Formats: sequence, structure tokens, C-alpha cells
Amino acid sequence: MKSVFVHLSDIHFGQEKDGGTDAANADAKARLIDDARTQLAKLGCPATGVIVTGDIAYSGQAHQYAMAASWLADLTDAIGCDRTDVQLIPGNHDVDRSKITNTMDSVLFSVREGGDIWLDRHLDNPDECAALYHRFDAYKGFALDYRCELDLNGGVSQSATLELAPGRSIRFVRLNSALICSGHPEEGKLILGQRQRQIPIEEGVENVVLSHHPLNWFQDSVKARGYLRGRARVFISGHEHFPNLDIEDVEEGCQLMMLAAGATAPDEVDDKFTYKYNILTFEWDKDQDALAVTIDPRTWNPGMARFERDEAFLGGRTDRQVLASPNFRGAPIPAGAPQGSQASTELVEERSQTASPGPAAGTDPSETIDPVSGIGAPEAETPMEPEPTQDVRDLQLRFFQTLSEGQRLEAFRRFGVVRQLPGGIDHAMERRLFRRAVRLGKALEIEEMLGTTSGEGESKR
Repeated sequence: MKSVFVHLSDIHFGQEKDGGTDAANADAKARLIDDARTQLAKLGCPATGVIVTGDIAYSGQAHQYAMAASWLADLTDAIGCDRTDVQLIPGNHDVDRSKITNTMDSVLFSVREGGDIWLDRHLDNPDECAALYHRFDAYKGFALDYRCELDLNGGVSQSATLELAPGRSIRFVRLNSALICSGHPEEGKLILGQRQRQIPIEEGVENVVLSHHPLNWFQDSVKARGYLRGRARVFISGHEHFPNLDIEDVEEGCQLMMLAAGATAPDEVDDKFTYKYNILTFEWDKDQDALAVTIDPRTWNPGMARFERDEAFLGGRTDRQVLASPNFRGAPIPAGAPQGSQASTELVEERSQTASPGPAAGTDPSETIDPVSGIGAPEAETPMEPEPTQDVRDLQLRFFQTLSEGQRLEAFRRFGVVRQLPGGIDHAMERRLFRRAVRLGKALEIEEMLGTTSGEGESKR
């Protein structure tokens, strides 16, 4: 079964330098939505989701993510997937550089000089680790509502799997390549780190690794490449604004696709850089028992002021590449599952390999919130909170993208999920409070509140 994604990178909401640039970028982004809608209609199927390989914002500010959220809602509606079906990773522009103090700048410099050992020393210290991630505060809240939360211990972020056929899946592995970005010249100086190089491996599952920075930006690129060659089938990056496609024959029966994306909204539009995006189709090739990836590269044609297929990007290759896939061949096809049988198109979130501290297994996360917020004491035997429905996910997305922090906290107090207005609660705690409000039957009241606030009385569904 085919699973289709619109792939974007370097959208840079908030980068506009003048009114003319603002108007030109807004027009190109609107035409991108039109083009994606048209191309998906030609394929005859709705999209499974959207992939964004970093630099969603231009300077990591909350209002820039609000702009991105509105545009992504229009895009996902146009291509037929749920608004929450977006795979996100941060880029260097998703770092709030106003939070890079002189002290933090010195810390980042020491980590780049000290390599893995120094990075791990900071990650192992709770206060120093929290300081590293403090620069991503606005991004963290934005990503949570798309179920793309960062791992806050320097490891591989929570991943998502997608079944292409019974016994044959792909896993989106999300990396934070911007962890030690500081704004200084950084090519060859960044570090993925030991924890992010540990890409999971599983029979029957091929990994699609998402990283904002290409490998040449890392001082541990040789080590990272080793893990990619042995454990990944596709590596997708952005940042350099110049698209490239390479397929490496790793060894007999094993290939690795390296796909570098162009920028959806580059810093400057000129003869070299222009608006670009991709339509990617993933499917199981039953004849070769392999992952097939079809790339439709879309590039702005200034002569017609529209997006068109970029044949030059493919460099003479066919758009459909079948990649030798050892992890597929290593797992038997489940008995009774005929080849070519359809599978689910739902992205299923996995737990992070090095999960951030949180509620103990078997507990309801909403009951473990700090008592200062007014919520009851933890109950170790409370059943795990059920997975929210898509309607609840959509409502959560709108709630956090429509209301200000003050409006949200006042709503929580009015709903009775807190007894007082707490200060300094984090993004994750706010989401738990929202889920608790829904379980208390406040969904209709939330809908009415959003309609009053935004002028939209109806949700997407």
C-alpha cells in the first residue's frame, strides 16, 4: 500500500525582511498548497502526512510557530490527512537565540571542543541538560501537539512507525541535530552524540531518519554514518537549501538513500536558490521484498510563477527507487498475509529510547501533576490514560494554537482541573491538564470557547 507524504524543509516563518519579501513568500506558500492538492488528486489518494525537516520558525519565537500552525492546518486539510499527522524535527533556526547568554555560549563552545565526552557530562547533569533544552521552549510546545516531542536527555526522540504491508513497516527516527547550535559558523563542529547515534533496529522495519543538518555538519559524522549504513534505509536532511539525491550501495543486498532537501522558503530567492518541496511515496515492493521510495521533486518556475516537477533533480534516475532492504528480508511475512495486502495508513507513535522523566508506568499522567496546581496526589494504581481519539488530538491542537497561555490557564481554573492559577508549568503539564478537562466532559465547552476566540465555530471534523 502506498503512503504519501508532502516533504518540506526550512520554511522559516518569521524571516521576512520587508513587505515585498513577505508578500512573495506568502504567495509561494499558498501556491505550494494548491500544487500539493493538485498532485495528490492526480495520485488518487489522500496524503498520509507531512514531513518537516527543521527550521519551521526563523528565530524560535512562539508567534512564528503560530503562523506555521495556521499554514500547516491549511496544507493538511488540502492534502486530506489529519492536522496532527506531521513529522517534525528542529533546525538551527528553531533555537531561540535570545536565550543564548554569554554563559550558554561558553558552554556550547566547550561542548564543541570537548566532543562526546563533554556533551554527555552536560546531559548527565539535570540542571545543565535543562539549560541546553531551554533554548527550544517555544518549539517544544509546538511539537507536542503533533506528537513529536523532543527527547530531553540527548537521545533519539520519540519515533513513529507506519505499516506498509503486514510484517513490513517503516519507522521515522527523529533527530535533534541543533542541540549544540549557537549561531556561530558550525559546519563540521556540531555533534549528534552517542545517544542519538543509537538508531533502533528491528526485523521487518526499515528506518527513515530525519535530521535537519546533513552529515558533513557533524564532527562525529564518521561514527554517525556507520550507524546509518548499518541501520537506516533513508536519511533525509535540510539546512543547506540545495537539494541532492544519492543512493549508496552499502554492501550486497543493502542500500542507503541520502536525500537533501531544498528550502521551502530560502533566505534569498535567486538563480541558485528558490522555493522547493517534495512529494514522497513509500511502499513495499513485494517482488524484491524491499522499500520503494518515489520522489516527485517540486520546484518554483519563476517564468510561470508556479511549482512544477524538477526533472533535473533526479539526474537521469527514475523517480521510483527500490532500495535493497535487509531488515525486511530478515523477517518472515506473517502466515496467512498475502503479498500486496493492504495495511494501516496510521502513524503509530513509539516511546523514546531514552524517555524523559515522567509518570511511572501504569499511572494516569494527569494524576501525577505537582499538587501546587491543585490536582490530587499521585495514585500508583490508576490505569494508564487511554490513547486519545483523533477528535481529541484535533481539539488539543486548536486549543494550544488559538489561546494564549493566560487564556489557557484561566480555562483550566474554570474547568476545575486546577484550584489556583499555577506559575511556571511546562508544556507537558499543560497537555495533561487539557486531557483531564476532556475526561471531565469539557470538550463541548472548549469547542465553544475556541469558536468565540477565533471566530470558528466548527472544528476540522
